[in-house]
Amino acid sequence: MAMLGGVVLCALILIVCLSIVGRTLNSIFYSEVVQSIMPAFAEWALSTGVGPIEGDFEIVEAGMAFTIFAFLPYCHITVGHASVDIFTNWLPARAQRVLRMLIEILFAVVLVIIAVQLEAGMQSKLRSGQTTFLIQFPIWWAYAFSLVGAVLAALVGIFTAFGRIVEVVSGETIIDSQSGAGH
Repeated sequence: MAMLGGVVLCALILIVCLSIVGRTLNSIFYSEVVQSIMPAFAEWALSTGVGPIEGDFEIVEAGMAFTIFAFLPYCHITVGHASVDIFTNWLPARAQRVLRMLIEILFAVVLVIIAVQLEAGMQSKLRSGQTTFLIQFPIWWAYAFSLVGAVLAALVGIFTAFGRIVEVVSGETIIDSQSGAGH
């Protein structure tokens, strides 16, 4: 999912860049200077469709929602979330394990709620038939693609919560708390 999210993110970056270049070229070819110096070239360039990508912000909005949910399962399973442990470093190992377990259980509950609510939102958009303004793609598509990542993140959250419960019960480390982002 994270690899797919990276591919989609790169595609979104390309879309934004091409749209900006197109918008800039469009402005240049419509400028009084270019229209007076080389009107035939400006007219030809404009006739090729040079301009911003229609609906670029709609594509980016839907794509970014998917990208965020695509990265979430990997971030969670690799303990890549930011954490502030200034106040917990002095706790004994057992207390830290219990705290990590409680946090993982809470995180799992939140991820499940997000997935359930996202599914409800998708069903609502599906029933309403709502589409985006410019390119008219159904809004539920973005919800559906994001839901895949949200469900996987919820499953990973449940898996890690159970892992932390086993850690508290057994006293052994199941999930490495030091992997992921260096923070």
